[in-house]
Amino acid sequence: MVSATKIRLHYFYDPLCGWCYGASPLLLAAAARPEVELALHGGGMLSAPHNRHVNLEWRGYVMPHDHRIAALSGQPFGDAYFDGLLRSEARLDSTPPIAAVLAAPELGIAPQAMLAHVQAAHYLHGLEIADVAVLARLAAELGAPAGRFADAYAGGLARSVEHIDHSRRLMNRLGLRGFPSAALEVDGRFEALDLGSYLGKPDMFSQHLAQLGAASRSGLADLPPMCGLDGC
Repeated sequence: MVSATKIRLHYFYDPLCGWCYGASPLLLAAAARPEVELALHGGGMLSAPHNRHVNLEWRGYVMPHDHRIAALSGQPFGDAYFDGLLRSEARLDSTPPIAAVLAAPELGIAPQAMLAHVQAAHYLHGLEIADVAVLARLAAELGAPAGRFADAYAGGLARSVEHIDHSRRLMNRLGLRGFPSAALEVDGRFEALDLGSYLGKPDMFSQHLAQLGAASRSGLADLPPMCGLDGC
């Protein structure tokens, strides 16, 4: 049994993973729980050498997934995304937005808030989140001090390769296959946490975390719908 103390929720994500956008309300619900500490692990799904540009083939591939994610999670996908970004040649690179999430604490921004804002910029507003100028504007919208983003981002970028490598090694250690994935850590022991059954149900997920704060589950959960390590 686990005492009713702090539990650490390890969340493995990629900013360009549609299922991670679908799970965004769950992450924010977890962040609101006083007994939960969050640890965000960016996975670099579309980092080099897997970075690429949008084209019609990509649009045709992701749109059915996006519609399913919207149906299951209730997360909005904007016309600016479907009819704007997905009809452009925008660059898709996971590393810049991961670097922005890593930079967030230095800017006085919660990492999960930065991630959610970046995801909405991509999937709702159709912005190119590999563009550092876009990321700077998003950080400013969350209250980043003027003139501080460049240095904070540079620091996040310098740590990003090691961070992504650590994320993937930890996923392999835990037997997690893709994004999003989550695991609870209590007293140095890890247990996988199913996210798929809570898509669109952040209040229920919050209640589940409250219960897990007082008692542990045994064994690895069945893994929910997710994006693979190198693509959806």
